[in-house]
Amino acid sequence: MRMLLMGPPGAGKGTQAKVLAERLNIPAVSTGDIFRANVKDETPLGLEAKRYMDAGDYVPDEVTNAMVRDRLSEADAGEGFLLDGYPRTLAQVGTLDDIVADHGHKLDAVVALVADINVLVSRMLKRAQTDGRTDDSEEVVRHRQDVYTAETKPLLRVYAQRGLLVEVDGVGEIDEVSERVLAALKTITE
Repeated sequence: MRMLLMGPPGAGKGTQAKVLAERLNIPAVSTGDIFRANVKDETPLGLEAKRYMDAGDYVPDEVTNAMVRDRLSEADAGEGFLLDGYPRTLAQVGTLDDIVADHGHKLDAVVALVADINVLVSRMLKRAQTDGRTDDSEEVVRHRQDVYTAETKPLLRVYAQRGLLVEVDGVGEIDEVSERVLAALKTITE
């Protein structure tokens, strides 16, 4: 299974990615985790990414694309993957198509988690308190929602036109949402 997990910031992509990757026996590939690891290690990429992340903006495509290409070339992604946080722009859709095709494959499914914006903001502010994430102030959280709506939400139309998109309610207990996603995947991959 080669799939994308999409949705606005705070929709639960990271949480669901871990659960679903384990259930589907594929690696979860999160650009957010890769960025945060690089920031923590103060790598040149991390220092560059941090400037954008702290402002609530997307890290430039060329940096993100190179990271994703490298990660999907690793052995554990050969039989499938669950991408969380990529693609985020229309240009990245084409790059991902090329990356997957270079490995002789195609995407199987795109799952979009959906939730009310007030639920999302509340979740992210709570996460900021518990995780100490400096990139999650209320102003930045709301800006990230706006950036998602403007730049990433249009990707859902592209994947819907390809017959790959299923939307799933991202509100509820973790296991409930996971079961909804797995049920939705069956409808699109059959």
